[in-house]
Amino acid sequence: MKDIREADARGALLEGSDPSMAPEYELYSLLKRYELSISVAESCTGGLVCSKLVNVPGISEHFKEGFIVYSNKAKKKTLELSKSTLKKQGAVSGQAAKEMALGAAVNADTDIAVSVTGNAGPSAEEGKPVGLVYIGIYCMGKVKAYEYSFEGERADIREQAAVEALRLCSRIIEKYKKKQDKDRSDKAEAPDKN
Repeated sequence: MKDIREADARGALLEGSDPSMAPEYELYSLLKRYELSISVAESCTGGLVCSKLVNVPGISEHFKEGFIVYSNKAKKKTLELSKSTLKKQGAVSGQAAKEMALGAAVNADTDIAVSVTGNAGPSAEEGKPVGLVYIGIYCMGKVKAYEYSFEGERADIREQAAVEALRLCSRIIEKYKKKQDKDRSDKAEAPDKN
């Protein structure tokens, strides 16, 4: 009988659970199925997303590059985050997350890119509360950012953000592929106008 895996609220595996159910394994299966490449840009998670991805055997076929850009200077230099965004909205913003994801996708030449920027604590920064995190997703030419508010200590916030980045990336890929399949189906069913 197959072992049923459970995860706690942070996405961490519980004892006796099946590791193939972890968010990184789910993302890997989608990348493999659709033959997609991925890159990652991280600030507040400091490499946790990349670390989770490289736990998966075979990920090297799809995971091209990870960027840990903790300082604003690194974000500008490595991912070309605009000075205007940093000045007007700050590093912890939806716009910064979008620019980071786009920068990762362009620099690594990938189909998918995920970025994480936020405030893991211990205190508010730039007027941004502890736990505020933005996750950016670049998917096949489109980029969006999503806002989250996580709770707990610094390590808890970072872990929750990394797990959610993987889960969100999987959801976006599935949504994109379903839309692509529907568009193909609609086009195939459309009457020929000739």
